[in-house]
Amino acid sequence: MNTTIYDVAREAGVSMATVSRVVNGNPNVKPATRKKVLDAIERLGYRPNAVARGLASKKTTTVGVIIPDISSIFFAELARGIEDIATMYKYNIILCNSDQNQDKEIHLINTLLEKQVDGIVFMGGQITEEHVEQFKRSPVPIVLAATLDTNNEIPSVNIDYKQAVYDAITHLIEKGHSRIGMLSGTLDDPVNGYLKFLGYREALDNAGITFNEDLIAIGDYTYDSGIEAMNTFLELDEKPTAIFASTDEMALGVIHGAQDEGYSIPNDFEVVGFDNTRLATMVRPTLSTVVQPMYDIGAVSMRLLTKLMNKEEVTDHIVVLPHRIEFRQSTKS
Repeated sequence: MNTTIYDVAREAGVSMATVSRVVNGNPNVKPATRKKVLDAIERLGYRPNAVARGLASKKTTTVGVIIPDISSIFFAELARGIEDIATMYKYNIILCNSDQNQDKEIHLINTLLEKQVDGIVFMGGQITEEHVEQFKRSPVPIVLAATLDTNNEIPSVNIDYKQAVYDAITHLIEKGHSRIGMLSGTLDDPVNGYLKFLGYREALDNAGITFNEDLIAIGDYTYDSGIEAMNTFLELDEKPTAIFASTDEMALGVIHGAQDEGYSIPNDFEVVGFDNTRLATMVRPTLSTVVQPMYDIGAVSMRLLTKLMNKEEVTDHIVVLPHRIEFRQSTKS
């Protein structure tokens, strides 16, 4: 049978209220009494019942985290930032994989709420009206991480994706490139698609460069889609001289797709990615990329959630973190 708080109280010769105070870290317990209780807990192997404690306090000190792909380096970095801050504030994590499937995302939100989590960090793709309705009906706070609510109603932590791509494309233009290919996510995706595409277009427009649809490819964020996009670019009579990819993984596909056909990076094509995942330093040549601080986004998202859960003052529920570009060997110096 499981050891109960009553067993610990009897073993230590104190009241159950005293045991509860020790377990919950209440300082109003004499050192000698605290030691007796802790010794009894160790001898009996007692573990506090989190469910019972949650019912009493109306808090479970548990946070749900919904991410599209647990195996992704990008989301793993975000999850690590969330977990580190959660541990600091003594919250446990329930990590869920949504496969970026809307029905599954809605199901997971409801499942986590049924488990009485104190809050949710959500990472996904397109935020639909159904998502927003679910978020608004939630009895606990929800924070979006590296995910945009275009109406800015839901608390979120991101970078300025449009400006980040604008900066990257402008840099390539200033180096003399006028035929710049872009490997984008679907334009339905507000982060990896639409906003990044707008940054690309605005950089071209401001430089007086005519937009060319032939220089746009749509990928699904995978390495294979990068190879396919590069093969498409190589079939053009007038090939791009530089390629920007919306994710590092697609950028690796672009590099290898070019190398497979005998081209040299960066001599024949300069390539810039986005995210600055560990993949960027694993490929040869190493990848120049926009630095999206994934760990920081996760950490700040969790800290924002702790403030909302504890009803602390929040001056701005929309957080935009800084970005930069890390230049490596896939671009010329």
